[in-house]
Amino acid sequence: MFGVRAVERISKPAKAADPSLKKQGVVKPAILPECSAQTKIAVGEIFYSRIVATPCRNPAMPRFFCPQPLAIGDTIALPDHVAHHIQVVRLNVGDLITLFNGEGGQYTAVLGSIEKKRASAEIKLFEPIETELPYAITLAQALPEASKMDWIIEKAVELGVHAIQPLASQRCVVRLSAERAVKKMQHWQGVIEAASEQSGRNRLATLAEPVDFNQYIGQQDLHVRIMLSPRAEQSLSDWARHHPPQSVGLLIGPEGGFTEREENDASAHGVLMLGMGHRVLRTETAGIAAVAGLNAVWGEL
Repeated sequence: MFGVRAVERISKPAKAADPSLKKQGVVKPAILPECSAQTKIAVGEIFYSRIVATPCRNPAMPRFFCPQPLAIGDTIALPDHVAHHIQVVRLNVGDLITLFNGEGGQYTAVLGSIEKKRASAEIKLFEPIETELPYAITLAQALPEASKMDWIIEKAVELGVHAIQPLASQRCVVRLSAERAVKKMQHWQGVIEAASEQSGRNRLATLAEPVDFNQYIGQQDLHVRIMLSPRAEQSLSDWARHHPPQSVGLLIGPEGGFTEREENDASAHGVLMLGMGHRVLRTETAGIAAVAGLNAVWGEL
C-alpha cells in the first residue's frame, strides 16, 4: 500500500517501544490508555489521517479491478465478483484493499461493510503508480486448441503486452462462430482482468475481436510487424539489439505454424520474418518467449 515516512504521536504509549524495531525503522503504533469505544474509534481515525505516505506496492494487499469511477472519500458498493472474493478469502471490516479501474493509478480503500453477497469500501488514498511498458506490444495470436489461449493471454498480460489480437489462420483447428466468439471474448476479458490484478498492472490490455489472417496483414499499420518463422534468416534478439525500443506487433502461428503462402503474403505486406533460435517452439511458448526476449533486450526485465 504505502510506506510510512512519519507518524505524529497522538497519545502516550503505555509501553516503551521495542529498540530492535527502532533499528529497523519500524514505527510501533501507540497503545491507547483505557477510554471509551467512541474515543478509540475517533483517535484511530486521527492516527490514520496523520500518516504521511509515499506510494509503493504492497504485494500482500488484495487487488481488485473495479470498473467504475473512483475518488478519494467515496464509499462505493463493490462489484459482485469482488464481494464474492472478499468472502472467499475471509477479509474483515476494516481491512485494506487496493482498487483500480483501468484508467491509471490505484486506490487504497477500507472495507466498510461485508454481507453475504455485497460489500462496500471507503476510498482513502490514490497512488499514481504505473507499470506499463514504454512501448506497445501487440500479440497477434493464431487461435490454438483447447484452453491454450487462456494461458497465452494470462502470461502476455503479466509481461506487459498492450493488446491481444486473436487470428484465424489456415491451420487453425479452432473455428469460432459468431455466438461462440462473443462468449470467448467475455471469458478472455475476465482472464485479462484477473492477470492485471495479480501482476500489479493498473491499465488493462486491449482485446480485439478475432479477425482473419489476411484481413489483419492487409491493415495499414505504422508500427513494425514481426512474424516468427523457423525459416527466417535473422533472429528476433539480433533485430532488437540493433533497433531502439518501439511499438511492435508479433504474429504467432497456430499448431503447425503459418503456411508458406501466409508467410509470403505477410512478407509482401511488409511484415518482417524473424526467428527464435534453432529449436521449434510450441504456439503457447513462442509468443511469450518473444515478448520476454524483447523486454530483456530493451531493458524491461
